[in-house]
Amino acid sequence: MTHRPDQRPSRRELLRTLGAAPLAVSALQAAPAVQAQTSASKAHIVIAGSGLGGIAVASRLRKLVPGARITIVDAKQEHNYQPGYTLVATGIWPIEKVRNRNAEFLPDGVEWVQEMVAEFDPASNSLTTTGGRKIGYDFLVVATGLQLGYDQIQGMDVAAIGQNGLGSVYASPEAALATWQAMDAFRAKGGQAVMTLPAGPLKCAGAPLKMTFMLADRLRQAGTLDKSKVDFFSGLPDDTVFGVKSVNDNVLARWKATGIQMHYLSKLVAVDLGGRKAVFTTPEGERNEVAYDFLHLVPPMRAPDAVKKSDLAAKEGPMAAGGWLEVSKDTLQHKRYPNVFGVGDINGTPRGKTAATVKKSAPLVAHNLVRVIDGQPADQIFDGYTSCPMIVREGSAMLIEFDYDGKLTPSLPMIEPLQESFMAWFMKYRLLKPAYIAVLKGRV
Repeated sequence: MTHRPDQRPSRRELLRTLGAAPLAVSALQAAPAVQAQTSASKAHIVIAGSGLGGIAVASRLRKLVPGARITIVDAKQEHNYQPGYTLVATGIWPIEKVRNRNAEFLPDGVEWVQEMVAEFDPASNSLTTTGGRKIGYDFLVVATGLQLGYDQIQGMDVAAIGQNGLGSVYASPEAALATWQAMDAFRAKGGQAVMTLPAGPLKCAGAPLKMTFMLADRLRQAGTLDKSKVDFFSGLPDDTVFGVKSVNDNVLARWKATGIQMHYLSKLVAVDLGGRKAVFTTPEGERNEVAYDFLHLVPPMRAPDAVKKSDLAAKEGPMAAGGWLEVSKDTLQHKRYPNVFGVGDINGTPRGKTAATVKKSAPLVAHNLVRVIDGQPADQIFDGYTSCPMIVREGSAMLIEFDYDGKLTPSLPMIEPLQESFMAWFMKYRLLKPAYIAVLKGRV
């Protein structure tokens, strides 16, 4: 069941929102500042991955290098709108709104090898699929996404999401829906909620925070917030739940006012799903067992094995442990293999595992790749743009945009980044998926 906000926007705010919507869409779909050059090359370009990043780059390359042979390698048939998972997991959207078919979005003239990549061999400019097929390339775009490390949490079973108070928004559309079912059952009675956040790079780092805000809001709507205790266990150091300080401090102040209790340097290592217990460790090795009625479990994340075990992975520095793709954070070109670029979650960059990052970086990757194809250096620089529509309650959100340095970079004059508004909510609820599809199809 989907619930409407119990604090509706005023008529003035609603009219202002609807009036500003075309401007917001225009800003979200703004074209790159520099027009990408075209090429007459007939090179073979292989794209590993058919998520937003892979298809968005393919759509642009189809126009920029019309004579090239472009191959996408990915077995995935379903295309999931992952930014909508939190809306499904909190009872806002039905599951159908995050499910499409990849075939709907693949550009004409692109070959689709419907297998996963098993191995990359950049020294020989080739990859091998899970079916044993070896595919050579002149240029490679790695868009594999990342791997969810549920297996690193002892006792965890993804199939159990939705049962015995277990939620986890990341695994799939079905898991998001099951998470809402667990949350809905919990809010009816209230009790002990345990929310988690691992250390390390994370896909949509705002999702655990949104889930916490919305859990509190659902409890409030049900009249059970006073009967409940919400504890947030962060694997990060003291007073840290988000990498941008101004946003972090804003969130923590809101949670303190709500009564959410914080625990830092707490790493989730095990769960007893039947007994409803979560086990956390500290850097000193102390173990803390916490009983729960509802648990939102966020797994650690890393590069897929095909990248992590290849020479494409970072060999040293902060990105080495996760096996992330070793690209320049500025050009998104591989540091050791200049005919390789990365886009999306796989990149070993300081920030940028969101769909909004792909919106800005996919045109840049396509442009820089075309220049390299034609023997020129990559010349467009990525600033690390990331966007997070931070839901704070049903009907209200903050639209937070920032760069590599953690500097707020608001793009819409009608929205203050650290002030909640119905407009920011309306964008998340209504406008961002059409913008996402425009990015997929190379329209922006």
